[in-house]
Amino acid sequence: MNLSVAPPVSRDTLVHDCAQLLVDAFADYNADFRAITQRARQRFEERDWRGSQKDAVERIELYDKYVSGTVEIMRHRLGEDVHERAVWSAIKRRFDELIEPLPDREFSKTFFSSITRKTFGTVGVDPAVEFVALDLDLLGNVRSHVEMRVYPVRGDIELLAEELLADYRFRTPYRDFERSVKMVADEVKALLVAGSERRSITSIEVIKEVFYQMTRAYLVGRINGDGWTAPFVVALRNLESGVVVDAIMLEQGPVSILFSFTRSYFHVDLAHVGEVVKFLKTILPAKPVSELFTVLGRAKQGKTERYRELFKHLQNSDDQFVLAPGERGLVMICFTLPSFDVVFKLIRDKFPYQKNILREDVLSKYELVFKHDRAGRLVDAQEFKRIKFPRSRFSPELLEELDREAARTAHVEGDEITIDHLYIERRMTPLNLYLRSVERSLAEKAVLDYGQAIRDLAVTNIFPGDLLLKNFGVTRHGRVIFYDYDELCLVTECRFREVPQSQHDEDDMRADAWFYVAENDVFPETFLNFLGFDPGLKQVFLEAHAEVLTADWWRGIQQRLKEGELLEVLPYHRHRVRVFSSL
Repeated sequence: MNLSVAPPVSRDTLVHDCAQLLVDAFADYNADFRAITQRARQRFEERDWRGSQKDAVERIELYDKYVSGTVEIMRHRLGEDVHERAVWSAIKRRFDELIEPLPDREFSKTFFSSITRKTFGTVGVDPAVEFVALDLDLLGNVRSHVEMRVYPVRGDIELLAEELLADYRFRTPYRDFERSVKMVADEVKALLVAGSERRSITSIEVIKEVFYQMTRAYLVGRINGDGWTAPFVVALRNLESGVVVDAIMLEQGPVSILFSFTRSYFHVDLAHVGEVVKFLKTILPAKPVSELFTVLGRAKQGKTERYRELFKHLQNSDDQFVLAPGERGLVMICFTLPSFDVVFKLIRDKFPYQKNILREDVLSKYELVFKHDRAGRLVDAQEFKRIKFPRSRFSPELLEELDREAARTAHVEGDEITIDHLYIERRMTPLNLYLRSVERSLAEKAVLDYGQAIRDLAVTNIFPGDLLLKNFGVTRHGRVIFYDYDELCLVTECRFREVPQSQHDEDDMRADAWFYVAENDVFPETFLNFLGFDPGLKQVFLEAHAEVLTADWWRGIQQRLKEGELLEVLPYHRHRVRVFSSL
């Protein structure tokens, strides 16, 4: 073993070598990210859905793995200088020079900042040793060009559809290619005559790379007309008998749901992510850029853009953070900025006696959701640490709540408030408030979707734990989403039971259960007692979802999950999009 000491190097050489090391570390991460992503085509062709699930988790865990490993390498490389700010400032300048010609270079800057924040334990922001999110413009420097396949109209739309589908072939052939072509052509024709006057199209353009998400493959693009555009998304499904067109989405609503903050991330191999995000904004103009980066699998970049969106908004607004509308949470303090469409959640210092959980349990629940298939029914919660806000932007009531209930996490320091740990989620209307404020038809529709949300969660192995309406929200598209995770668990971990028949009248009069109840026991027939539906809404729920109130139904789902059956939730809103095959 050679124990000789390496000769000392100059400061300039050290700075350059460390900057290059960081550039290379991100390049290695990005290569591994794309290698996992590229497996998606094979998973789809081989119908290897379990492999798809494993890939999703592996790719999510990759960023933290590389950050932690790179931090250790830098500690070894810099030695006693690892916490020397002047050294890191010089490394930052050199790093910025090295990444100048790279695509999506803001991704590299975010990676650099992750390294320094972990090294220094940065509170707030430190411009000397990190790239400040407010200064990053993720789309400002990207080209508008995306690698597309363009299909001009040269006559019959069937010929266009045939050419398009022929370009997107897999090892598994189409089950009925001619029928698939007709489906696409018929839907495009229907769109053209849907308005008050017949419209014409000039072309359909589709992103060259296929978007994969669990068991589906998607062709994503837009229809171009004379003075108008529309989204164009084709969902493909691989059955044992061949690939079929499963759905066609030509409106913003269904496509926005597909790219929702409630769904698992796409696996699509993109050389220039920013260009694709810029294109997607043309068909989904209301979708925040932060969510588009996130749903494309770049969760860390999505967080950076969320931070940028928030603090840019704070600079251009004057309203205060206030406690979120709805019932007070027992585990989380929830607050919001009325003019900004998110909710902020931090864990209380202490929980009341009825919450038999620890802070670590809550953290693990959110970690589970982050890596789990959200199937359109779980909100994506972005985790932030050591973030600073202006104290003046907090209402007195919120300041009092933070001081009384979260003093270990929220610290007032002069004119600023530092929050050590919080989650940021898209804001929704709590279901209990929604039902009180909307017309009857919308309330009934929400109750039906609430029951469907419970079903969708169950088949993806999620039991909400607490089914109270206040723990569910309603999106702008009218979808019911679960967002309170402190009692969430896996369906396969529960024991679903019927309520035993009492032997004595006095047993029925007791406030507490007269029979033994284990920690994982669940009694579905009691769910309806706590939901507060009026008689009409209760009847609406029972007519559609009565079986959800039986232990047998849950045990049936549980058994199928334990046997390894993959139960699936379609990402299509059935009343808004034509679905051509069933599960």
